[in-house]
Amino acid sequence: MGIVFDIKKFSIHDGPGIRTTVFFKGCPLRCWWCHNPESQAPMPELSLHPDRCIHCGACLTACAQGAIHRMGESISTDAARCLRCGECAEVCYAEARQRVGQDMSVTEVLTEIERDRAFYDESAGGVTFSGGEPLMQPDFLLALLRACQAREIHTAVDTCGFAARETLMRIQEYVDLFLYDLKLMDEDKHRKFTGVSNALILSNLQALAEHARAIRLRVAVIPGVNDDDENILAIGRFASTHPGLHQIDLLPYHPSGVAKYARLHKVYALSQTRPPTDERMAEIAQTLRGFGLQVKIGG
Repeated sequence: MGIVFDIKKFSIHDGPGIRTTVFFKGCPLRCWWCHNPESQAPMPELSLHPDRCIHCGACLTACAQGAIHRMGESISTDAARCLRCGECAEVCYAEARQRVGQDMSVTEVLTEIERDRAFYDESAGGVTFSGGEPLMQPDFLLALLRACQAREIHTAVDTCGFAARETLMRIQEYVDLFLYDLKLMDEDKHRKFTGVSNALILSNLQALAEHARAIRLRVAVIPGVNDDDENILAIGRFASTHPGLHQIDLLPYHPSGVAKYARLHKVYALSQTRPPTDERMAEIAQTLRGFGLQVKIGG
């Protein structure tokens, strides 16, 4: 069993071909620009959409904890008393309350994956396990990878690499493609903007480069965070000196996940940040290509 918060069909940005992307709940990083804040906590959460509320009151009756109250024309939730059980979401006809994350078995996830088998075969696609961080649920991930390999379904794992080395090595033989996120080369800046050191991430990447079938580095370009020349040059030097790390996807920052923070009662740290210009993205790509790397803008 594992906790999944979303399964997206017909994905074209998470690896080759048409894919099904399975999003695991839980992440050890807290990146300031994270566009899936609902993925961070390892347990299910409650996402609120007040604009959808029709004030029917069904949630008040369903909440055994008494965490939901009617206040004038609105309905409020006491976060301290809420157990995130999802009972209110079950009875919310307008979907103003949604439980983010559900327990799923390997069989249940595989059933969803195999429904699109014809599209994988026609497009050389497959399944991508993402998050959050899928390595936070290693046994669940390993079981799914083995099952997909047995069914000859192409597998990709999108990871930040912040996990025990033995966990990474245990799954690598069942992974056809790693999508490895590389954020900042400076350790102090990495700790500031993600909450953790990058030492384990870089050492794991070096080890993986010697064993994995294929790796594509993914660099989300965040203006004012990691788009400076110093960081780009450091990425180029690192990738060019390790076998198997010659493919890089540059992903321009976008604020598409900002609204999710309010629904989860979280604060978005980069509210004033704007996407990088096409010109800056082209400059970064050209710099990295100067190291002999294959660079693509976009997923």
